[in-house]
Amino acid sequence: MPKTLEGQITMEKTPSYFVTREAPARISAMSRDTKLIVVVRDPVTRAISDYTQTLSKNPDIPTFESLTFRNRTMGLIDTSWSAIQIGIYAKHLDNWLQYFPMGQILFVSGERLISDPAGELGRVQDFLGLKRIITDKHFYFNQTKGFPCLKKAEGSSKPHCLGKTKGRTHPNIHPEVVQRLQDFYRPFNMKFYQMTGHNFGWD
Repeated sequence: MPKTLEGQITMEKTPSYFVTREAPARISAMSRDTKLIVVVRDPVTRAISDYTQTLSKNPDIPTFESLTFRNRTMGLIDTSWSAIQIGIYAKHLDNWLQYFPMGQILFVSGERLISDPAGELGRVQDFLGLKRIITDKHFYFNQTKGFPCLKKAEGSSKPHCLGKTKGRTHPNIHPEVVQRLQDFYRPFNMKFYQMTGHNFGWD
């Protein structure tokens, strides 16, 4: 990490930290005052998105349905598949709470980042002790991608959207499979809502 001067904030992002068992201890050993921001979204949508990304790199992988179940007839979900495992947020949060108090962790709603980017980023700015300077006027909604983009990137007069890999069309998943996954995640989601004191409305 670069040296941080008084009045500066150093930020770093790695999606896999939240689900990596060793990460909380290592980050705590580096700095116990670190503030943590985690973007979460409906775990069913997240799993389908994860699969869509893998499929784009490897078109020969088995179907989403066949990877989801250990036993389809009995409806047994395969929790060893990482796309499923990552969405069990309560389990991962348990690991982090052994090293960091809840007050140092902010959970950002992936759904609200799309529907109200300025509002969600307002929470981030408050959490980091920054003045709220990002507002609705900084965004426009990109119909093609299906999410908001910045009207102007810093140091440029051009709009900035997330790259080609974001906003891919998801494959059609059988509604019964989606329902099974919603049922599977429900108790974990409820526990996560209790732990964070925030209902993300994923049902």
